[in-house]
Amino acid sequence: MFQEIQFNAINRLPNYVFAEINEIKMKARHAGEDIIDFSMGNPDGPTPHHIVEKLVEAAQKPKNYGYSVSKGIFKLRLAITDWYERRYGVILDPEKEAVATMGSKEGYVHLVQAITNPGDVAIVPEPAYPIHTHAFIIAGGNVVKMPFFYNEKYELDYDKFFESLKNSIEESMPKPKFVVVNFPHNPTTVTVKKDFYEKLIELAKKERFYILSDIAYADLTYDGYKTPSIFEVEGAKDVAVESFTLSKSYNMAGWRVGFIVGNPKLIGALQKIKSWFDYGMFTPIQVAATVALNGPQDCVKEITQIYKGRRDVLLKSFANAGWNIQKPSATMFVWARIPESLRHLGSMEFTKQLLNEAKVAVSPGIGFGEHGDEYVRIALIENHNRIRQAARNIKQYLRSKEDKKC
Repeated sequence: MFQEIQFNAINRLPNYVFAEINEIKMKARHAGEDIIDFSMGNPDGPTPHHIVEKLVEAAQKPKNYGYSVSKGIFKLRLAITDWYERRYGVILDPEKEAVATMGSKEGYVHLVQAITNPGDVAIVPEPAYPIHTHAFIIAGGNVVKMPFFYNEKYELDYDKFFESLKNSIEESMPKPKFVVVNFPHNPTTVTVKKDFYEKLIELAKKERFYILSDIAYADLTYDGYKTPSIFEVEGAKDVAVESFTLSKSYNMAGWRVGFIVGNPKLIGALQKIKSWFDYGMFTPIQVAATVALNGPQDCVKEITQIYKGRRDVLLKSFANAGWNIQKPSATMFVWARIPESLRHLGSMEFTKQLLNEAKVAVSPGIGFGEHGDEYVRIALIENHNRIRQAARNIKQYLRSKEDKKC
């Protein structure tokens, strides 16, 4: 009899929690039910017109049809480094310190593959965007999951963070080679200020680890908050790289355009592995992405205002429904603690009930790690009317649960 072959890397990956929710959601829709969907961070607006126009123009030139450059065309890499200089006053070398990637997720996974040796340890604060953890598992590394703490304004508690991080470093064997940070944070929306990176870089140099920083939601900030870059801190390029994506800021999710910048050694490793894996993005997409970064940024402000308006409507209408949620100051998400009377259900069962009984889809916090199980993530991807309808549905659901108690 043929012996079954094992695939160790795949076997180390858990079942994808969100797949079960998606299956329930699709069955309901196929049955004709109207599901108000907050479950996936998939921008629902159009890409700004001037970016689309540039794509169309570039796509009409036959010279752009061939293979591209795996690390990104020079004009795009220059636009990336110019973006950093304008936004953060940071000077980067477009040749040695920048790579254009097929979205930040692809770039992150390939970077981890390039720099992780079997058995290397990464520390990832949890809850976490799943690929931040599992990229290391795929690459044959190991992950130390570190809980982190924040206040009611979704601001990181620095003291507890660094105490937890130092404990994780001391207890890890072998010593960690990487620490992953993601602020503004997905899923929790937690934010930090520049002084956080000052402390982190100091610790990285002392303990000899690299920092992988993800600022995918850097543009989506509200109420006066501005996202810092780790490279605003002197010496950051010695120990860090940072990733960004055009998906959220420019409504370009399906275009798959992102970038990673920073430490020349890590960037060089990513450039080399990408040269083996791909021939780069379709050149017209890269040309249009260059225009997005170099062009007027009013569209980014408009997109941000749309998310802010949805956030405000959601918090108010859900509070009227009996579900009080703290206000985030960044990202396109709301990290909502499950109402106290239903917290015993856990996020997976609560999410299922919300979907089946209120016809509202959210993401269960357990999908981002065990430290997220008292929460659900709500993506701000429905318009105001749909948000208010969701609140009405949720109000009925919550009332039905109270009635059963009585």
